[in-house]
Amino acid sequence: MKTEPGRIRRICTLVLTTFALTAALTGPAGPALAGPPPAMLEPAGVVPLPPELDPGFYHPPVEVVAARAPGEIIAVRPVRVANFGLIPLNVDAWQVSYRSNNSRDEAIPAVATLLKPRGTAAAPRPLLSVQIAEDSTAGYCTPSYALQHLSAAPLLGQIVAPAEFVFAQAALQQGWAVVIPDHQGPDSAYAAGPLAGRITLDGIRAATSFAPLEAGDTAPVGMYGYSGGSIATGHAAELHASYAPELNIVASAMGGVGADLGAALEMSNNQATSGLVFAAVMGLAREYPEFAGFLDRNLDAVGKTLMTLKAPLCVQYQSALLPFLNLKGMMRTAGDPMRDPAVTAMLDDTRMGQSVPGMPLFVWHSAWDEILPLHSTNALVDTYCRDPGARVHYTRDHASEHIAAEVTGGPAALLWLRDRLTGVPAAPGCTTTDVPTMLATPGELPFLASVFGETVASFFGKPIGAR
Repeated sequence: MKTEPGRIRRICTLVLTTFALTAALTGPAGPALAGPPPAMLEPAGVVPLPPELDPGFYHPPVEVVAARAPGEIIAVRPVRVANFGLIPLNVDAWQVSYRSNNSRDEAIPAVATLLKPRGTAAAPRPLLSVQIAEDSTAGYCTPSYALQHLSAAPLLGQIVAPAEFVFAQAALQQGWAVVIPDHQGPDSAYAAGPLAGRITLDGIRAATSFAPLEAGDTAPVGMYGYSGGSIATGHAAELHASYAPELNIVASAMGGVGADLGAALEMSNNQATSGLVFAAVMGLAREYPEFAGFLDRNLDAVGKTLMTLKAPLCVQYQSALLPFLNLKGMMRTAGDPMRDPAVTAMLDDTRMGQSVPGMPLFVWHSAWDEILPLHSTNALVDTYCRDPGARVHYTRDHASEHIAAEVTGGPAALLWLRDRLTGVPAAPGCTTTDVPTMLATPGELPFLASVFGETVASFFGKPIGAR
């Protein structure tokens, strides 16, 4: 298990060799970095390179990373972003490489995509950090690669990042700047919430320090994440006060919440969603050495074979490959593997509810969610709301399942964030509401129509954010 990240990169390199041949015709993606000043690199090639074939940007030297402060930019390069890798967007876009910390507060490299709409905005420009549900275990599945023009990731199983990119475009249409972090980190540690929270907060630090984005240190900042993205968003909200208190984060919205990974595994065992949850088990092993050792000692031959087969896959194939797995049955333990000290320590560290976020929260969840259990989100909201200072707006949608709930609830979350980013205070205290569908949220249907119209217009080159 300790050598798995290196083995994964070798496997993915074989899968992606054809990209290297094409990219060689377009010039290098950027040199290895040395020295303290941020380096403005040449634009990415016409055919972008995935992280496995772009170590100069994604994996700068250890000493270069360690010399930076958390959130400090190492290198910047302009990129072209596109819908599903094919339809370019008329926006300004950059990738930044920056220093972050893992869950043991050790220096690691991180990458985020920065987006600025066309047109002018009052200074400072509001900033939304969008945590896309990467839900994968290979570098070429990262949002920073998947969202680029001519990226192959959408064809290779990363279907979530292009779909959720629509929510980032809705934010750009409001005139906001957007930062999209690769919150799983350099080893694609899927579901490792404390790691993702740190990378998210450091991505905001990098974005607010990057002058061309026009969102400075005083910019109002919001955070948005659904499903796998909720893990990063929720942990970032909880870590804000202790890890990055200087950031002006005024609101966070998270849906389909991954509040308790142990409960998610219990619910998925022997079910259709077990393939996706097994990928989370793999990702967690990359961030928690004791848990990796537990798997190495106890996972049977079937489980180890599956880890090898699934390691280089993006979310679509992680979900589809061998569902209905008996995840617990692959463990050769005398009793319930969930009670092993290495497992409980990891689950305790990744469970939300460690602290109460200081900013107001918009939380929503499908009442019939088949991937992440509703009762865990209910318990999380109850935990937060025991604090008299908590401000939580919680909605349970009864006419959806996991995927549909983002479609119905995401626009409502953006409308709520718009109020917070424009200075409208959130209601005090906590509210919990059950609704037939969040599509009935006041103003949501006109907002959806506007987003759809602007998105279609952008397919024909209309500048996003221009008024």
